[in-house]
Amino acid sequence: MTASTAPGSTVLQIGPLMPALEAVLREQHEVLGAQALTAATPLADMGDAACITAVVTSAPVGVPAVWLAQLPSLKVVSSFGVGLDQLPLDAARAQGLPVGYTPDVLNDCVADLAMGLLIDGARRIAAADRFVRRGDWLQGRYPLTTRVSGKRLGIVGLGRIGQAVARRAAGFDMDIAYNNRRPVDGVAWRHEPSLPALAQWADFLVLTVAGGAGTRHLINAEVLRALGPKGLLVNVARGSVVDQAALIACLHSGELGGAALDVFDDEPHVPAALLAMENVVLAPHMASGTHDTRQAMADLVLANLHAGLAGEPLPARAV
Repeated sequence: MTASTAPGSTVLQIGPLMPALEAVLREQHEVLGAQALTAATPLADMGDAACITAVVTSAPVGVPAVWLAQLPSLKVVSSFGVGLDQLPLDAARAQGLPVGYTPDVLNDCVADLAMGLLIDGARRIAAADRFVRRGDWLQGRYPLTTRVSGKRLGIVGLGRIGQAVARRAAGFDMDIAYNNRRPVDGVAWRHEPSLPALAQWADFLVLTVAGGAGTRHLINAEVLRALGPKGLLVNVARGSVVDQAALIACLHSGELGGAALDVFDDEPHVPAALLAMENVVLAPHMASGTHDTRQAMADLVLANLHAGLAGEPLPARAV
């Protein structure tokens, strides 16, 4: 563990963050870098553990629950991202410890990419680009693709991002329905309580549901077969939401028409079977990856951090 000394509180940084955010943290606080630590590391045995007043981490990395009890001066956990499945929310709640994250500021960019993936998956833009670059156009015309406008869109998880996707889809005159644990108040779109029924109805199925144990393999073989040989699956949620083996099998057999994916089970490792499929669009978990959004996320990480250290309400609190 290495430290960068600066006035302010002692912050434990778990895993790498965007360089500009790391620079601000070092300017304002004493930062202990914990990129190499694991849940088995005995933080209580470290001489500086009692001085740590804040943890800054990211959604993919999180923080082990066992660490919270080993940091007696801890006032706040501030996480870069919207994913909560790697954050020890129950343990933090039991200790009355505020945990901040960065919702809302990334809604638009994630929704933008979801629509981009949908359009690419339907019109086969990336595949057409490869077609031209290979010189195949010289041998004949590109195959016909699928229209986007006026089609039926199913959204799984109508939270902030799901609603942003729906608003964009409305501009394409799409018929919109959604699946949620319960109907969402104040929206005009139809709630479909049966996920297989939604998939069977939809031309395109977009996943914007939260990750975690409760949604693991929510999209299984039954749902994929219901979406059907002309259907398109778009995932900007978490790789764990989809049964990846079932997805590959359904694509291979033709039971599912196509997929456009920004997330995978074991990132950055993408199965060779998906890499080989022309009816699959692949993106490197880049939905929130714009300069604008990442800066807004970094600003919110700092705002949550400073509010927690001051004993004030966090601008964006998970617990």
